[in-house]
Amino acid sequence: MATSKTHIQGIATTALAEEFGTPLFVYDADILEGTYRKLRDVLPACVDVFYSLKANPNVSVCALLNSLGTGAEVSSYAELVTTLRAGVAPEDIIFLGPGKDERELTACVEAGIHAIVCESLDELDLLDSLLAAAGRDDFPVLLRVNPAFGSKGSGLAMGGKPRQFGIDEAELRGSKHRLAALRHIRVKGVHAYMGTRFLNHEDVVHNTRQILATAEDLAGRLGFPLETVDFGGGLGVAYFDNEEDLDLTALGTGLADVLSSFSARNPHCRMIMELGRFLTAAAGTYIIRARYVKDSMGESFVVADGGTNHHMAAVGVGSFVKRNFPIRHLGSRTAGELRPYSVTGPLCTPNDVIAKKVQLPEVRPGDLLAVERSGAYGPTASPGRFLSHGFPAEVMVHGGRAHLVRERDTTEDVLAKQHLVDFRPTSG
Repeated sequence: MATSKTHIQGIATTALAEEFGTPLFVYDADILEGTYRKLRDVLPACVDVFYSLKANPNVSVCALLNSLGTGAEVSSYAELVTTLRAGVAPEDIIFLGPGKDERELTACVEAGIHAIVCESLDELDLLDSLLAAAGRDDFPVLLRVNPAFGSKGSGLAMGGKPRQFGIDEAELRGSKHRLAALRHIRVKGVHAYMGTRFLNHEDVVHNTRQILATAEDLAGRLGFPLETVDFGGGLGVAYFDNEEDLDLTALGTGLADVLSSFSARNPHCRMIMELGRFLTAAAGTYIIRARYVKDSMGESFVVADGGTNHHMAAVGVGSFVKRNFPIRHLGSRTAGELRPYSVTGPLCTPNDVIAKKVQLPEVRPGDLLAVERSGAYGPTASPGRFLSHGFPAEVMVHGGRAHLVRERDTTEDVLAKQHLVDFRPTSG
């Protein structure tokens, strides 16, 4: 597994911690760009890469990836606004999610995005009525299908079983008359997402082949043109010991074989691969400072100033057994005997464990530790307001300079939206 440097584009991580404080997320723009370009170099030219903001919704992360050529996949009103502020063209945005409200649907229509990904027949009816009221016609949608087939090799499988996402394939097959009754919607394609954290390229190629076949079958049965197919992505990142990153060259070769025949039959169909974790994880480092080092019943603990309130993903990423993200000591004591430490945060819960019995050089109070591959599902998937600590600062290093891309929450930020009821007794 790759190890990080103690410097990011020539800037010492210790210097970043001193300037911006800890806990701190740092994103290396060079790694963001390098990850994207390595993937783009092997993917068939016909594939458009869309960045899934749920992995890391920071506006600067989105803007950088968009400047390199990605579109955006969003799942909330705030994510839609973020992409637009980041400069993503509306025609390169799709909006999905099982519980969209009227404001979100209306905002998508007003922005003129590439497509709304509808996840139920009732959602199609609601959107059709909103379009009718607005006097709009021919608005593009994709049908999110919950395929009858399942996936393998995923940390979170999404097909072949009951899900709140999408429309069951069997239900879609029998919905031709209901779709035909929609007057203001134009169905232009299919979306399917089979899972996440795929580390075997053969699984991704297999899923893509199945999704494309399903899309062609549904388009033929239901009578809509196949103008867009989003075949998901879910490319994984090797976080843990005994894991290896995807073989990108083999992935590109396998996808080229599958997509070439599909493209020949559907020459005007846009093909989208949506990726979040894969694009951002390796670029991020979570820097924390040891407050206390203590022993309890033979086990050594480092109690740090940040924990799962900022980095819930480090609890285990879908594993029932605690496995550690790569973590390293940033101090001068980087040589000599290693010893096991359990690294925890400041929270009043036994679940606040960033690393369990990880081998590190001696740790003393004040030392800095770095949790690597932390660019995805950090603050966005963590209970940052637990114990009212708030969310950490986020920094992007770009062109050899450190840019503050999110300010640290203050106590006033945490309390700003609360209202105090006056419980003092009234006279009389």
